[in-house]
Amino acid sequence: MNLHTLIILGIFAPLLGATIAGLFGRRIGNIPSQTVTTGLLFFSCAVAWTVFGQWTWGHLEPFTIRLAPFINVGDFQSAWSIRIDALSATMLIVVTSVSSLVHLYSWGYMAEDDSRPRFFAYLSLFTFMMLALVTAADFMQIFFGWEGVGLASYLLIGFWYKKPTASAAAIKAFVVNRVGDFGFVLGIMTVFWMYGTIEFAELFPLVASKAGTTWEFLGVQWSALDLAGFLLFIGAMGKSAQFFLHTWLPDAMEGPTPVSALIHAATMVTAGVYMVCLLSPIYEHAPGAAQIIAIIGAITALFAATVGLTQNDIKRVIAYSTCSQLGYMFFAAGVGAYQAAMFHLFTHAFFKALLFLGAGSVIHGMHHEQDMRRYGALAKLLPV
Repeated sequence: MNLHTLIILGIFAPLLGATIAGLFGRRIGNIPSQTVTTGLLFFSCAVAWTVFGQWTWGHLEPFTIRLAPFINVGDFQSAWSIRIDALSATMLIVVTSVSSLVHLYSWGYMAEDDSRPRFFAYLSLFTFMMLALVTAADFMQIFFGWEGVGLASYLLIGFWYKKPTASAAAIKAFVVNRVGDFGFVLGIMTVFWMYGTIEFAELFPLVASKAGTTWEFLGVQWSALDLAGFLLFIGAMGKSAQFFLHTWLPDAMEGPTPVSALIHAATMVTAGVYMVCLLSPIYEHAPGAAQIIAIIGAITALFAATVGLTQNDIKRVIAYSTCSQLGYMFFAAGVGAYQAAMFHLFTHAFFKALLFLGAGSVIHGMHHEQDMRRYGALAKLLPV
């Protein structure tokens, strides 16, 4: 089996797992549903590490696998593709490693829940959408993955839908993200209006040619690239919980703890940072937009950390910490240190997922008590 086929199988394996657990979970039962979804996720993880290893040792050059046409309307052409380069290879191992471990952890954490097939189906669906996002070769597929992870996070945050606070938190996350997504759509439209293409391979070499283009609105000349960059960043603000659009993240802790580890620590919230780093050719020619990213990032880093200091709920503390760390990443990307932003994204995904899973273990041991003021002498109660 060649590498291209292996990559395709690795990316679609979580979708297969989600389909089996989601449609046939009640017939086949809890354990088979968990086994299928977790097994396929570990297969995806092995593929991701293989790709990353080949990339690291210099055996691979960037390439794109075209799978099928997606949307073809006039000049607007989009195809289903898998893009493998340094950025996507790095994100593949972040997404699949954390997700496979969260699947495994959920075996114990969700052991008392009756809806395990549904839970594992949602987890796997989320993972597939995230993989579609990070391997996108054009804006349309990024948007598909972007909306897909939004849907999956809505389902996972509101997993215990009979709990009013969980339903309210899921709706809040969904609505706040729609605000960001509106800006994201306008940004994609602006890029297409300027360059006539949404495919990254065609777009990036053309960016410099229209760096000075302006657009008149209300009698003022606006830099078109700055406008495009700013609108795209609004999408990232919603997804990555930056100041003004951060309000959904603390409330999203209503979902099961493995969900917090997967979505709100490691993967979905980092999609905005990944997108800004991916679109660095645009931001290099849009200093105004880059400056806004740096300012919003710096404000979020300070503001969220300060709020986190006053929280008592163990998961909310870690949520505000995540918000603050994302601010650091955006600040780095805004000042042009894209490598630093991606390095922090990579390390943060693992240590923050571990923090959430550790918190989940403590919450489980304390019979679902989340108020840290009631904790103490945990070393005696939870020696392992």
